[in-house]
Parts: sequence; structure tokens; C-alpha cells
Amino acid sequence: MLVIVCPGQGSQVPGLLAPWLELPGLRSRLESYSDAAGVDLVAHGTTSDADTIRDTAVAQPLIVAGGLLSYSALLDPDGGSEQLPTPPAAAVSGHSVGEVTAAALAGALAPLLALSLVGVRGRAMAEASNAHPTGMSAVLGGRPEEVLDAIEGHGLTPANVNGAGQVVAAGDLDALAALGEAPPARARVIPLSVAGAFHTRYMAPAVDALAAAARTTHVADPAVPIVSNRDGEPVTSGRQLVQRLVDQVRNPVRWDLCMERFAALGVTGVLEIVPSGTLVGLAKRGLKGVGLCALAGPDSLDEARAFVREHAGDAPPVSVSAGARNGQP
Repeated sequence: MLVIVCPGQGSQVPGLLAPWLELPGLRSRLESYSDAAGVDLVAHGTTSDADTIRDTAVAQPLIVAGGLLSYSALLDPDGGSEQLPTPPAAAVSGHSVGEVTAAALAGALAPLLALSLVGVRGRAMAEASNAHPTGMSAVLGGRPEEVLDAIEGHGLTPANVNGAGQVVAAGDLDALAALGEAPPARARVIPLSVAGAFHTRYMAPAVDALAAAARTTHVADPAVPIVSNRDGEPVTSGRQLVQRLVDQVRNPVRWDLCMERFAALGVTGVLEIVPSGTLVGLAKRGLKGVGLCALAGPDSLDEARAFVREHAGDAPPVSVSAGARNGQP
């Protein structure tokens, strides 16, 4: 049983999309994604430096575009279709902004609408971040209850409870620095390459902008369940999914509950699409015995296709449905 997972912000790296644009049809597809998002994703995915792509307004559409490009290359190697194939998986899931990617893979959002929505999300969250100097730091190790007590004791929020011994604290930069100077016992505190305290009260101003965009966005019911990063529950209603996408901007991500759901479903394989590494790393520690595959670049496509064949099991065959999948409302 296969689940496909989509990473969140902080996973982007310079030159992320350069090798993918060598494949048939992907450059023109990325150009259309750029138009939809209002961001030059060709430049940012190939030549922009780390500081530039750290900008929330750039990073979020870049990550979603990378996920969609790598997914289409995985299941449509000839690049002959602008449509996204139905995931050959029991479920899909995404961490933070990766849930927008997951919504597009599952057919709840047309790809261009997903990029338009994430463009709004990124700009609104960047503006909210500029209102106050905030950030995020990963707390690795330690006793879970002591870690949470320390985070809250510094006036911070456990914005990502990722499982596998990782919690991400978010809030005021001075408070994050204080946490780093006095970490919980047997824990390390590592600042993350993000520009704000995402999934906290600091993002409240971004919610209204995203909600307004969501109200005019066509949504369909997903073709496969989307395991929600709010509570690990499988979502099969498109409208409910979009509401969760709006709400998650200022609420914590519970990836630990997503991994618990994967285990409960009997998942045998976890495939992470671009920009991969973070989520399979968590699964390596939190889902013992489950097969893992990180789709890192075009040179790993054959390995990823073999992994899909091995773990897809009784998942629906790869196909393209109507509606949101063809890029139209």
C-alpha cells in the first residue's frame, strides 16, 4: 500500500528545478505555473540564490511547482499530457504548503488553480511575516513533554509536531534565540530557513486573503483521500479540504498524526516527491519497516517508478479524470 507525500517550506534549494527542465514538456508547464502564481518560477527554480528563494512569496509556489513537475515526470515520462495522472496510491498527504501540492495530485484543485492559490498564500504569509520579526527552529530529541514545556515556557508555539523526535518551535526571534541558548535536556535547537512564524497567531492576517481567494476557487472531491496535516484524518470532500488549507495557515501542523494514520492504514511504502528528503527522513524514524523512496531528481525516476509498482498494490490504476485534472474549473 503506497502513500505519496509532499514536502513543505524550508525544503527548497537553489537550482531545484534546473534538471527537470531538460525533460519533455516541463519547461512550458513551468512557464504556465509561473503565470498562474505571479512568480518567475523558471528563474527562481534555476538561477536564484538561497536568500532569494527563502522569501516566502517565492518558496511556496516553487515547492508546489517542483512537486507537480516531478510527479508528472514520474507518471507521464513522455510529457505528452498537460493533465495530472490519478495517484496510484491509497492516499496522498502534504506537510504545510505541501498540502496544496497534495490537493492538486488528488484532483481537488486544478494545477493552475493550485499555483494561483499558493501564490496568494505565499504573498499573504510574507506580508504577515514582515509585521514582526519571527521565525522557526527545529527542536530535535529530548523528552516530548519537556520539549513542549520548554517551547511554551518561552512564549513560543509548537507549530509543527512532526513525530520521530522533532518539534518545530515558532514565534519571536528573541524567544527562539533564548530557547537555543537553553535547550531542553538531551535536545538540539536548529534555526530553520524560513522567514516567519508559520502556523501561529502571527499568520492571522494572511487568513483573510487566502479565504477570499479560496471562495472563488473551483474545487472537486479528491480522487484519493488526502490525509490532513491538521489531525491525520483522511479527507474526501474538496470543500472541506479547502477550508482546512485556509485554517492551517495559523494552526499547527501535526505530521506525527499523519504518520500514525499511515501506520493504521497499513502503508508499506512512502514516496516523497520534490523537493524530497525531509519527510522520508521522518518516516525512517517514525515508521519502522516501511519502504521509503525520495524522488530527488530525474536520475531517480526509474527507481521511483519501480517503487510505485512494488507498493501500489490495489490502488487505482494510473489514469486521468475529467474536471480539475485537465487544468480547467
